[in-house]
Amino acid sequence: YSSSMDEYLEDSTKYETMLKTMHRILPKISKDRETGLRIYGHKGGFTAMNACRASSLVVPVMPASSKRIEQELSKYKPRGMTPITYSLKQAVRHDLTSFDGNKRIILLTDGGENCDESPCEYIINLMKYRDDIKIDVIALAIGDMDANNQLKCVALVTSGKFYNANDASDLKNSLQDSLNLQKEVSGVIIKQ
Repeated sequence: YSSSMDEYLEDSTKYETMLKTMHRILPKISKDRETGLRIYGHKGGFTAMNACRASSLVVPVMPASSKRIEQELSKYKPRGMTPITYSLKQAVRHDLTSFDGNKRIILLTDGGENCDESPCEYIINLMKYRDDIKIDVIALAIGDMDANNQLKCVALVTSGKFYNANDASDLKNSLQDSLNLQKEVSGVIIKQ
């Protein structure tokens, strides 16, 4: 929900594209799959420090959460910064602590960290004592090479996947792949 999500991608804003895509994807998630939603950039602040702490778990990780996630997504508007590292720290330290086994974070962002931290450095240090977290990164129309390299590092170091999503179709396919959802197939029958 950083302010850059108000920028246009094709014929609608990145925010609108994300909402439409999520409304198509979320109903396909199995009710047995434990899923949650942490958002960031949804608050501004009088100081950069306040804006760089704008990260909230709005739907705890639990089964059958898709409907609730859909409802929460529509409540917020793009307005803040991009505190990726802080958000990852919160997810690791708080959101996933009560779960055993392997865990996956899907990080969707349209820009790089802009709160004076390095997500790559944080993840490298985290992986020195954790091997149960994979992070898939979906980079939504990011043209900044340094930002892409930081985000690629996050995916690579955790054995996750990195996706470049340059349009709505890429975003949908990236989310489906990361969630291991069956892709929609369409075709045309031509009579000869």
